[in-house]
Amino acid sequence: MRKEDCFYLGKIAKKFSFKGEVLIYLDTDEPEMYENMESVFVDFGKGLVPFFIENSNLHKGDFLRVKFEDVDNESDADEIIGCEIYLPLTVLPKLEGNQFYFHEVIGFEIEDKRYGIFGKITAVNDTAAQPLFEVVNGSIEILVPMIDQFLLKIDRENRKVVMDLPEGLIEMYL
Repeated sequence: MRKEDCFYLGKIAKKFSFKGEVLIYLDTDEPEMYENMESVFVDFGKGLVPFFIENSNLHKGDFLRVKFEDVDNESDADEIIGCEIYLPLTVLPKLEGNQFYFHEVIGFEIEDKRYGIFGKITAVNDTAAQPLFEVVNGSIEILVPMIDQFLLKIDRENRKVVMDLPEGLIEMYL
């Protein structure tokens, strides 16, 4: 499985028991959707490796307590601590309307109601308090706040995000 065909689900955060159980931090708004998975892909840096799950259950909200097949002790668990977890894009439910996955809009043009098309979305930065679209216009990078009130339409057919941004925001960059 290629990383391009997958989405980031979370990271193996720490060991949970001496029997090889681990806690996975789930980077999702709906952790309950991932409670009964059969397998995940673990990124070892050289590629994604499938790991099969014996059992799992939610633990304190955003964590999933997991017992993987063939991870039977603390030493085995130590080898995977800190590794990122991925799932195939095909397991994501389809979103409609103005709901979208961050990876889905990469490469979309971005358009402001008044200004028109002003660039292409190259990434989504969700490390700050407010997620931002990273937009490229020639050699200029524009950061656009992902605020629901600004978002008018996700046009999947034409690969475009239409927004009503505050006056002057785009001009500030250009």
